[in-house]
Amino acid sequence: MFVSYAREDAAWTRALATGLSRRGLDVFFDEWDVLPGDVTVHRTDDAIGEAACAVVVISPASRTSPWAREEYAALATAGAQRNLRLIPVLIGDAPLPPFAANRVWRDFRNVDERDYEIKVDELVAAILGDVPRHGSRLCGPLSGPSVRAENLAAALPSPPRPVTAPARPAFVICCAEADAAYGEALADQLRTARLPVWSLADLNPGDPQFWTIRQQLAFAKAVIVLMSPHSQDSDDVTRMIHEAMLNQRPFFPVLLEGRRNYLLAHTWYVDARDGRLLSPDEVGLLRDLDTATPGAGPPDEPPQVFPAPLPRPAVGTVRVPAAVSLERLDSYLTEGEFAHADLQTTAVVLEAAERLDEGWLGTRHARRVPAALLADIDGIWADHTHGRQGFRAQAELAQVRRSRYSDFLALSVACGWQSSLDTTVPRSYRAFTALAGPGPRRGFYPTLRNPQNEPFFHWYDEWTATVLAVQLHAGNGGTVG
Repeated sequence: MFVSYAREDAAWTRALATGLSRRGLDVFFDEWDVLPGDVTVHRTDDAIGEAACAVVVISPASRTSPWAREEYAALATAGAQRNLRLIPVLIGDAPLPPFAANRVWRDFRNVDERDYEIKVDELVAAILGDVPRHGSRLCGPLSGPSVRAENLAAALPSPPRPVTAPARPAFVICCAEADAAYGEALADQLRTARLPVWSLADLNPGDPQFWTIRQQLAFAKAVIVLMSPHSQDSDDVTRMIHEAMLNQRPFFPVLLEGRRNYLLAHTWYVDARDGRLLSPDEVGLLRDLDTATPGAGPPDEPPQVFPAPLPRPAVGTVRVPAAVSLERLDSYLTEGEFAHADLQTTAVVLEAAERLDEGWLGTRHARRVPAALLADIDGIWADHTHGRQGFRAQAELAQVRRSRYSDFLALSVACGWQSSLDTTVPRSYRAFTALAGPGPRRGFYPTLRNPQNEPFFHWYDEWTATVLAVQLHAGNGGTVG
C-alpha cells in the first residue's frame, strides 16, 4: 500500500507507516523505499502502479503542498482507471477538503494515544476489507460532516469514471439518519429472506462514495425509501430519489411517520406507521421483483409498477415550502445536475397546483400556480445557464398560444425533445435527457416530464397536457411575455 503525505507531516506519517507495517501490511513510505540514486518521480510512479490501496494523509499542510496535490492527482487517476482504493486520513485541525469528500474517510483528529492504536487497527481492517457491519451508519449524509455534496462543484475533480453494474444489483434502502434503526432491522429482514440489500452502511473506507451510490441506484432492483418527516427534510434522501427517478428504478416506499414524501405522492407504498416490518406478502413482492429483474442495466422501458394497496384511510402528502424547493433547484443547477433540476422543477409545479397525487396537471389546475413562482423558477434556470434554459428561453423558440397538440409538437421539436414532427419521444427518461447533449441544448429544460407516470400507457398525453398548461399560464402571467 502507498502512503501519500506532505513533508511537514513526515513524523506523524512515519509513525503511522510503522504501525501499519507492524500489523503485516506491505507499506511504501518514501523515506524507506526511495534509495540514493533513485529518481523520486519514477520510483513514486512505479509504487503507485503497484499499489492495491493508498492512504492519503490530509492536514493543513497537505492542502497547500504542490507535491501532495500532484500525488493525489496521480492516485485519483489510478483510482478511476483500475479501482485503486484511496482512504483519506484526517489529522491536525484539517477540515475535510472537497476533493476528499468523494471517498469514505478516517478521522485521526484529536485522538489520544489509546484511541490512536484502536484507530490504526480499524484502518488496517478497512484496508484488508474486514470491516464489521455492526454499528455502521446506514443512512447518513452522502458526504462527511465537514463538507456538503454541493461543495463538490469547487472540488479538485477525480477523473470521470463510467457507472458500471455492481456484482449483484440489490434493493437499495434510502433513509434519514433518524430512521436508521428501522432501516437496519428492515435490511436484516430482507437478508434473512435471502434478498440482496445495499445501504450506505455497505460503504468501506476508501470507496468512492458518490460513484458507488450512483452505481447502486442506477442498477437497483428497487429503491426502498423510508418516508418520515426526517427523510422529507433530508437533501441527501431527495438527491437519491432524484437519481433513482433519472434511472427509472422501481420505488418501494415505506411510510414510518407523518405523510408521504412529496416526490413519491403518485407511488404505491407500505404503511408501517405502527412500526411493523414487511408482511410476508410484501416481502413476496420484492422476491418477485428480484426474480423478474435480470439486473443487466437501467431499462429502456419504465419499471414494474407495484399493485395498489388495500383500501385504508388516505394519507396526505407533505407540503414543502416553496423557498426550500427553489433552494434545492438552485443547488442542483449550481452543480450542473440538469436532470435532477428538471425533476425538482416538475415536483415544485405539481405541488403548487395540488396535483402531486395525480402526477400531471391541466389548464384549470395550472391557474393555481402563482405566476411569481413560475417567474422564480424561470429566473433560476436562466441565471445558471446565461438565459439558455427556462420557460422564457423555450417561448423564444416556439411560444404556446393555444392548448392544442400542434403547439406542443412545435415546442417539442424546437426544444429538441424530438428531432422532427415524424419522430417519437423516447419513453425512457434517461434516454430522453440524453437528447439534451452536454451543453445542454438551448431551451431543452425544464421538460416537466414525470418519470413516475411513465409506466402507464397515458403518460404521453398527461405530459402534453402539463406542458401546454404551464406554458400558457406562464405566458398569461407575464413570465414569458
